[in-house]
Amino acid sequence: MSKDQAGARAAAPAAGREGERSEAERPAAGAAAQPPAPVIVADPEVPEKARRRQFSAQYKLRVVEEADRCSEPGEIGALLRREGLYSSHLSVWRRQREEGSLDRLRPQKRGRKTKPVNPLAKKLAELERENEKLRQRLQQAETIIDVQKKVSQILGTRLSDDPTETRE
Repeated sequence: MSKDQAGARAAAPAAGREGERSEAERPAAGAAAQPPAPVIVADPEVPEKARRRQFSAQYKLRVVEEADRCSEPGEIGALLRREGLYSSHLSVWRRQREEGSLDRLRPQKRGRKTKPVNPLAKKLAELERENEKLRQRLQQAETIIDVQKKVSQILGTRLSDDPTETRE
């Protein structure tokens, strides 16, 4: 395009819009000056990473069944464009449906598989805690008995070994 053609094209639209300006209108000389409009600064933060789309089993089955009902040329393409899908989605979903693997169409839990819990593990942990408490009580009782023996030796009194025996 030559300079003359470009100038003519630029002048043509302006001729139909008389009185319009590309700049904002300036206030009259006597009018108070307004502060300039705030400048909008683009957000410098990096946008979030794109996430993969996840389709529900019901959605997949609905799209596959709708695609199966298409009989005219171009209907499947229109369906895929409307839904924002690729033909590979449709072929994979059809193959999964034909294999009878509808479980694969349902959302699956991702990550490591959970280990089966031993039903006796809870009982074992409870018994171990109880055993530890009893050991502590036994240790405390033995300490008290040792202290009582030492006190009786210091005071010169004899402790009986039989707790049913009455004191004199």
